[in-house]
Amino acid sequence: METRIGWDLALAALLLSYALSMTISWVYVATYSGLSYVRSFATTLAVAGVVAAIVMLAIGDDVARGLGLVGALTVIRFRTSLKDTRDLMFAFAALSIGVACGVLAFSIAILGTAVFCCAMAYLSFSEFGSRRLYNAVLRLQVPAGADEQRAISQALAKFAPSFVLINMRDLGGGTQEHAYHLKLRSAAEKGQILKSVSAISGVSGATLLMQDTSIEP
Repeated sequence: METRIGWDLALAALLLSYALSMTISWVYVATYSGLSYVRSFATTLAVAGVVAAIVMLAIGDDVARGLGLVGALTVIRFRTSLKDTRDLMFAFAALSIGVACGVLAFSIAILGTAVFCCAMAYLSFSEFGSRRLYNAVLRLQVPAGADEQRAISQALAKFAPSFVLINMRDLGGGTQEHAYHLKLRSAAEKGQILKSVSAISGVSGATLLMQDTSIEP
């Protein structure tokens, strides 16, 4: 027998799902640290819970409706792909909160939102999982003499636990262009390493290319 849900209870479920989805969306915006922020995804998170709640309220205890929904979803093709697994978790969280509200499990929806938002905020602001190793590429022009190259190696060893010469090109006139792959201890030392190698006699054109800070090795 189908269980009827009153207007007041259905409205409460939809409003709660919207409020909790907005909370998840706010946490997503506040903790996002990438370079390709998409505003439409944040707005999608804000209403994803409402959509999930509507679906669950419409299905109720009717098995036939549930099977019909599964059949409808097999016809619809979603072509939008999420490249970041973190975005995928936020999408699942918003949909799960909507499902909980749709089945009238309000306490689970509220507690789930609180735990999820606190967990994501901690993981974002505590830099959990960061190895604190920064890759960089150093390019500079140096004399072909062995003394100058030895001085460069000594200067690099002060700031980089490991480094390797990945490219060397002869510019003529006793000058070479070197490219080093560095693994720095801290990104804050990039100015010091440029100052150190530039102070070596004969070195010129020193440039340091840092890796994308949102990606770690």
